[in-house]
Amino acid sequence: MRHRTIVTLVLLATLVAGARAQSVRSLISDGNSAYREQRYGEAEARYREALEEERALVPGHFNLGNALEQQGKHDEALREFEIAEAATPETETKAFARYNRGNALFNAGQYREAADAFIDALRLNPDDRDAKFNLSLALKKLQEQQQQQQQDQQDKNKDKKDQQQQKNKDEQKQDQQQDQQQKQEPQDQERQQAQRPQEKTMSKADAERILEVLRNSEKDIQKKLRARQATRAKTDKDW
Repeated sequence: MRHRTIVTLVLLATLVAGARAQSVRSLISDGNSAYREQRYGEAEARYREALEEERALVPGHFNLGNALEQQGKHDEALREFEIAEAATPETETKAFARYNRGNALFNAGQYREAADAFIDALRLNPDDRDAKFNLSLALKKLQEQQQQQQQDQQDKNKDKKDQQQQKNKDEQKQDQQQDQQQKQEPQDQERQQAQRPQEKTMSKADAERILEVLRNSEKDIQKKLRARQATRAKTDKDW
């Protein structure tokens, strides 16, 4: 976007006089030369020096705003344009200040505010073609910005919906796993019980029968031993 720079020093003749006027005029001229050569930092310095000599200097504030804007210092530039507009009685200069405010707002991404500034400039100067062109750009950017915001909100809502659906799926899967685990636990317990050796209980009658068998077996064993000893004694000879 093109910025307008006030280069005329007509107002200085009525504001300052003598050597002081020459100094201010020289600083503004040097600043304008540096600005046209795109040495914006140097132009800023010259305009500030001029404003130290004369604080109410409209061209100083206006052109300082341009130099600041070219360096991306949008907020500072806006302040200087507002000071210049408030200080000048000229309609044309006020229109230029509003036009440049629109540029600064546009470059800062504030498209709605930029459009308002261009409209204000056109109220003062309806024939300003640059203001009309920049207004159309600002309105187009504002529309694109609003569409992007709507798309971002839709994407955000979709992501939120997808996350909720995934959460529901995870919870459902977890519930199914828990149900399966609860069903499996009794089966596992039954399987473990089936594999575990069964403990046998012995009745009193069974115990007595076993004792009787053991006693009879012991008697048989003793009887066989005595018979074997008697047989051996008869076969032994005394030499």
